[in-house]
Amino acid sequence: MVDGPKKTVGIAGIGGLGTMGIKLAKAMGHTVVAISSGPSKEKLAKEKGADMYVVSREEESMKAAEGTCDLILNTIAAPHEPSHYLGLLKANGTIVQLGVLTEEWKANNMSLLASRKSISGSLIGGIGTTEECIEFCHKHDIYPDTQLVNAK
Repeated sequence: MVDGPKKTVGIAGIGGLGTMGIKLAKAMGHTVVAISSGPSKEKLAKEKGADMYVVSREEESMKAAEGTCDLILNTIAAPHEPSHYLGLLKANGTIVQLGVLTEEWKANNMSLLASRKSISGSLIGGIGTTEECIEFCHKHDIYPDTQLVNAK
């Protein structure tokens, strides 16, 4: 995704992994759509580089973003229905599950077939892709957000 055509990348879940996803996708030159269940993380998402913010629990917000994403990186590790985001995908779009879900979930087969959408998953890349990612982050000054906790 670094080289090649620029895309609209959705990042579902605006936590630690999600904010890194926003930074990386933006540094690669993609348009970034941050997706969260409520409005409270909009400012954070936009500070990290999101171009657009979608509230997944608000029908109007989801409708406004319908069919905008080529790819959605789903970083949410809490119980939810990943298929809820299918409407945000363009035809031939893909949702990549990065957040670990331990509960079963369902996808409407017609939602996948009609627009050639897909859902895939990934746990981690190998050593080579991890090194490539670290080098990219260094080149573009991308660092994780940290918080110092004083445990006395």
